Amino acid sequence: MEITRLSVNINKIATLRNARGGNNPNVVMVAKDCERFGAQGITVHPRPDERHIRKSDVEQLKNVVKTEFNIEGYPDERFINLVLDAHPAQVTLVPDAPGQITSNHGWDVVKYKPQLREVIKTFKDAGIRVSVFVDTNHENILHAGDCGADRVELYTEPYAAQYATDKKAAVKPFAEAAALAEERGIGVNAGHDLSLENLEFFLRNCPQVKEVSIGHALICDALYYGLENTIGMYLNKIERAFFN
Repeated sequence: MEITRLSVNINKIATLRNARGGNNPNVVMVAKDCERFGAQGITVHPRPDERHIRKSDVEQLKNVVKTEFNIEGYPDERFINLVLDAHPAQVTLVPDAPGQITSNHGWDVVKYKPQLREVIKTFKDAGIRVSVFVDTNHENILHAGDCGADRVELYTEPYAAQYATDKKAAVKPFAEAAALAEERGIGVNAGHDLSLENLEFFLRNCPQVKEVSIGHALICDALYYGLENTIGMYLNKIERAFFN
């Protein structure tokens, strides 16, 4: 059985570095350590203001990451050129405004279909797998597939927000969306506010998910448990979802 892979988003490491200047913590070394500790991918989201991950980070990481390198972002000309140069295993297209603090919604794929179709073709022609960040709306998932996307990444903040009060209701639309995507031959990723608390239940109900991208919660947990131990804890949650 193919179980979900863990991609660690290291944006927060870059945020900490940038707060003081210099190169401490070292983003490249942390990426290498995450892989050494068992992570199966590294995710970055370079924004135009470079408030965390910088273009120079991507240029260094492209030669260092040995697992799956995933670059997220809004597909403007700057981002497209950066991704084509870095040639990661995967690019995830996110509908972020330039000054947005964090991703907080998926694409309206129907509205932006011509733009997405063109961008997806550009990346796929270069041999880069393409994922589109979406909500659980079935129409957006189906149109993402029609645009040529290899995968969709389900925006899981609504699940995380409702988990504490009604986890079955919280996961239901995601389980249905993941099943639909698999039925139509579209791979499924997931990310945003997944944590040690809610990850296992999510994957038990959405076993189609090929990859989870986790950053904020994982780095926060690492402050208490240490990075190596924390990555092991997340991998254990993933394994429990499939084998317990």
